Amino acid sequence: MRPTAKFSISFGLVTIPVAAYNATDTAASVSFVRIHTADGGRVRNQPVCSLEGTEVSADEIGRGYRTEDDAIVPLTDEDLDALPLPTARTLTILAFVAGGDIDPLQIGKGYYLGADSPAAAKPYALLRDAMERHRRVGLGKIALHGRETLAMIRPVQDMLVMQVLLWPHQIRPMTGVLPDRDVKVAANEVRAAETLMDSFGELSEEDVHDHYREALEEIVAAKLAHREPEFGAGEEAPAGQVMDLMAALQDSVRAAKRARGEIDEEAEETEETEEETAAGGRRTATKSAARKGTTARKTAKKTARTTAKTTAKAAAKTTAGAAKSGSAAGKKTAAAKSAGTKEAAGAARKTAPARQTAGRGRKAG
Repeated sequence: MRPTAKFSISFGLVTIPVAAYNATDTAASVSFVRIHTADGGRVRNQPVCSLEGTEVSADEIGRGYRTEDDAIVPLTDEDLDALPLPTARTLTILAFVAGGDIDPLQIGKGYYLGADSPAAAKPYALLRDAMERHRRVGLGKIALHGRETLAMIRPVQDMLVMQVLLWPHQIRPMTGVLPDRDVKVAANEVRAAETLMDSFGELSEEDVHDHYREALEEIVAAKLAHREPEFGAGEEAPAGQVMDLMAALQDSVRAAKRARGEIDEEAEETEETEEETAAGGRRTATKSAARKGTTARKTAKKTARTTAKTTAKAAAKTTAGAAKSGSAAGKKTAAAKSAGTKEAAGAARKTAPARQTAGRGRKAG
C-alpha cells in the first residue's frame, strides 16, 4: 500500500511523523462507463483547451483559480508550497473532544495513519493509548491535496485513523425539510417501536454483503453467455401506505424474529390466533355493550310510553268520574226543582176552591 501523503502530528511539544494511506477502496464499488448507444463504443472525456480547441496532454495540465468575475489565475506548485500555513506539513491538534460531539454529517474520507520512522513509534503509541483510555478524539487542521481542511484523529484497534471533516458552513440548514405540522406519537407506539428495535439483533456478514454488485455481475455474466440471469428468491419489501401503525410494528417484530428463527410457524399461528381472539373479544364486548345500551334505551322508551298511557287513562277516568258526579248532582237538582214545582202546583190547586168558596160566601151575604 502506497501512502498518499506524509506530514507530522503536533501534540503539544511532541511531533509524530506519519504517513497517510487511503482507508477506503472506491474501485470496489459498482461503476459504469458511458457508451454510444448506436454502436456500443466508449464515450470518453478528452482534455481539450478551450482557446485552441486541441487535446492537451497530462504534463501540460496545471492548476488555476477562478475568481468571482470568471477570471482564471494560474497557480503553480511553488505558489502553494509558499503558503504561510503551518498546516501545509503539520496536523496541529487543537482540542480533544468526545466522539459523539462530532456531527456525522461532517465526517468524510478516512485515512490510516502509520508511524513514518522508528523514532515515531513510541509517541505514536502514546497518543493512541491516551485517547483510548480517555475516550477522546483529536481535532485539528491539515492541508491535503491543495486545500486546508478539518480533520479528526481517533484510535481504531492498534492504529490511528484520520478522517477529513467538512467545515461547519458546508452543512446545509434543515429549512424546508422538517414536517409542516406537529406529529404526536402515543407512548404505546414508542414502546412498540423500541421492541422492534430490540428484535433486530446484531449485524451479520450477510447483512453487510453487497447484493447489488453480485446481482449486477450475474446480469453481465448472463449477457455474455446469452442466457437469462438467475437470481435467488428474495423477500419482497412491503409497499403502500401504513394505515395501522401499531399493527405494522407488531408484524415487523414477528417478521424479524421469524428471520432469525426465534419463532416457528406454529407459534406464530398460535400468537396470531390469540390476537384475533382478543380482538374478537373486544369487538364482542363492544357489540354487547352497544346492544345493552340499545335495549336500555328501548326499555326506557317503552316505560315512558306506558307511564304516559297510564297517566292519561287515570286522568281520563278522573275526568269521567267528575263528569258523572256533576251529571248526577244536576239530575238531583232538577228532580228537586220538579218536586217543588209539583208541590206548589198542588197547593195552588187546593187554594183555588177555597178562594172560590170564600167568594161565593161574600156574594150570599
